[in-house]
Amino acid sequence: MTSTLPTQSALPTDKELVLKVIPMPADCNANGDIFGGWVMAQVDLAGSVLPARHVQGRMATVAVNEFVFKQPVRVGDILSFFSTITRIGRTSVTVEVEVYAERFAAQGRYVKVTEARLTYVAIDASGKPRPVPRPAGDAPGGASVAADAA
Repeated sequence: MTSTLPTQSALPTDKELVLKVIPMPADCNANGDIFGGWVMAQVDLAGSVLPARHVQGRMATVAVNEFVFKQPVRVGDILSFFSTITRIGRTSVTVEVEVYAERFAAQGRYVKVTEARLTYVAIDASGKPRPVPRPAGDAPGGASVAADAA
């Protein structure tokens, strides 16, 4: 009997590795898969890493613009979270996050399990939106980042 492995994905080279984590049995649902909410929480943490460098202070998740579960996550998978900033607005930063699983039973093979787009807003001590600081010189996050007034 032959088994078919899910499609193998190469790890992205255009995004930064921001988090690695291994889900545990306590993170499972009744079917033995990892809770989607647990994955969402990890994506939120991973997504906040790059904006934190630009916001330089408090920020909050303001929107989960898109979230797609492509494959189940299992206990023992090594999850790698890759992120890139796609937009820096006046008070907000939008990122894309891709999650890849290195399956416990298939070390060295990676499967994209989740992709998401989230927006974070810089906030002041009162929880009100504040401008994202702009560094002198090059555009924050590189030339491919769209910066606009929002």
